Amino acid sequence: MTDLFPPFEPDKDPRPRRFNAVPLRVLIPNLVTLLSLCAGLTAIRFAYEGQLRSALLAILVAAIFDGLDGRIARLLKGTSRFGAELDSLADFLSFGVSPAIILYIYGLNELNSIGWITVILFSSASALRLARFNVMIDDPARPEWQKNFFIGIPAPAGALTGLLPAYLLELGLTVPPGFAAVEAAYILFIAFMMVSRIPTYAGKTFGSRVPREWVLPLFVIVIAVVALLVTYTFQFLVVTTLIYLLLIPIGFRRYRALERLHRNAGAHP
Repeated sequence: MTDLFPPFEPDKDPRPRRFNAVPLRVLIPNLVTLLSLCAGLTAIRFAYEGQLRSALLAILVAAIFDGLDGRIARLLKGTSRFGAELDSLADFLSFGVSPAIILYIYGLNELNSIGWITVILFSSASALRLARFNVMIDDPARPEWQKNFFIGIPAPAGALTGLLPAYLLELGLTVPPGFAAVEAAYILFIAFMMVSRIPTYAGKTFGSRVPREWVLPLFVIVIAVVALLVTYTFQFLVVTTLIYLLLIPIGFRRYRALERLHRNAGAHP
């Protein structure tokens, strides 16, 4: 019987543990994700210290890191389930919690409990959006053309568009009385768009192949965009936010057209 149930001796484990070395190409994307998380946490600190501009810039930096980590992982072939889960947790804090705190401190606190409920709904919508994204990426039946679209506004875009009232405040625009109620309605609209089934452009496959004649003009465009972002940061963010919102119905129509084309191709192979 002693052979069937040997005594447990922690210092004499007959099965030595072996930990395989983790490739550096897997670690680099996760480090970029952690930098995004740190930027989101720093935005909360700046918001509490009354530094609205620094808080908004920290969210912008977090969004840049978030856009880089996935592309770096695919480039280095370092994608992993661990990295995907870490990315979701970092996104929830940087784009679900931090923007909500900024919006409440700078505007929605005038509505007291209504303002707090608004930011709770915004954060909850961000969490639900991220959870749905994690489920959908594991769907093997998803057509290839649907990878060009998100279902609902993604969490980073929801944060950057939801902060539009803060951009206007940073630009020094005079807001009329009762603007907090309009801001709350706008934030609830963004929260609804995040959990909705409305398709939006993803841009993941955009630029994977660039025609040769467009290489030099693309360099000029990128330099111009970076210069505008650095020089006229919040003016640029306001304009891009409005353009993004205007592109939502265009993306919706394009998605429906491709869906009908895919359905007809399936019916008539």
